[in-house]
Amino acid sequence: MKPRLLALGDSAWTVEFGQAIDAAINARVMGLVDRLAAARRDDPLLAPVTDLVPTFRSLTVHFDPWTADAGALGQHLLAMAQEGGQTTTSGRQWWLPVCFDDDLAPDLARVCELKQMTREEVIQQLLGATLRVYMLGFQPGFPYMGGLPPALVTPRLPSPRQKVPAQSVAIALEMCAVYPWESPGGWNLIGRTPAVLFDLRHADQPAMLAAGDEVRWTAVDRTTHDALAADLARGLPRETFLKAPPP
Repeated sequence: MKPRLLALGDSAWTVEFGQAIDAAINARVMGLVDRLAAARRDDPLLAPVTDLVPTFRSLTVHFDPWTADAGALGQHLLAMAQEGGQTTTSGRQWWLPVCFDDDLAPDLARVCELKQMTREEVIQQLLGATLRVYMLGFQPGFPYMGGLPPALVTPRLPSPRQKVPAQSVAIALEMCAVYPWESPGGWNLIGRTPAVLFDLRHADQPAMLAAGDEVRWTAVDRTTHDALAADLARGLPRETFLKAPPP
């Protein structure tokens, strides 16, 4: 599909690359993010750009309508998208702890029954996956992560819960996510992480994860989960979970 340019009100353009959740399409999205980020300082047409918001299959570019030449900016974005190219840089690599105790994983038994797998088999499938953060949405910091093994592709709950505890690890269809906040939700809850995915103490980047990041899970027991949660509350850097499994 050729890139399409869509107006989003009078202060944003959306460049759409496809109609599916697909790693190659997302790589084109992230490639345009990289090119725009590199060009914004020196390209006067891009000076009014205020934010870049990537999704599974598109990029929305917000701009100041008072200082931008909106028409010229839109055509410039479309031309850059048509140049092609996928992202050449990798996001950060995270190893996030997850506890699978029954009270933290109320839908793990349901997933086991639906998939005709043992509890250990489901857990090992998840621990063996490398997940890619495609986008953030629904809530601040909520990561939509692809790369879930086909064996774990599971329908949403028949009826959503009114309250999902914060930091619940969840799966639905081909996706994996973490709920940063307590909220309603219809995904299957299969564990919980002590990692705080949205923290205003990090004023420059409150969301822990970003589009393009990779996530691996490492299993921890309840004692370790609770100790890490306490350490994070006292100021343990979230960078502790970068590149290598936590202790």
